Amino acid sequence: MPALWVGLLYDQTALDAAWDLCKSWTLEERNGLLRSVPTQAMKTKFRNGTVRDVALEVIKIARLGLNNRKAGDLAGADESGFLNVLQTIADSGKCPAEEKLDLYNGRWGRSVDPVFKEFAY
Repeated sequence: MPALWVGLLYDQTALDAAWDLCKSWTLEERNGLLRSVPTQAMKTKFRNGTVRDVALEVIKIARLGLNNRKAGDLAGADESGFLNVLQTIADSGKCPAEEKLDLYNGRWGRSVDPVFKEFAY
């Protein structure tokens, strides 16, 4: 998550693109997102698409910002690799909670016990 914010906020081109994306959102739309996203996640309807569409665009902008920063490691890779987890979630359209619900209702046979083994750190 930090890489997302660095990509959006530390590069002027990305910052401008992020602002362009959301500057026309009304108070009612923002409040609607606050109400709906906790229960509908990326399936939340928003304008002519879904929150997933917004997430994909935000990640694209953040990736641009990280690429523009050119802050590489010793191997020359920039920070955009840190966005891969978020990209995978946005590409799938399912947040981690939805994936766990699928496991609960499927393979786990409606038991929470497996979560402690499969998702232990």
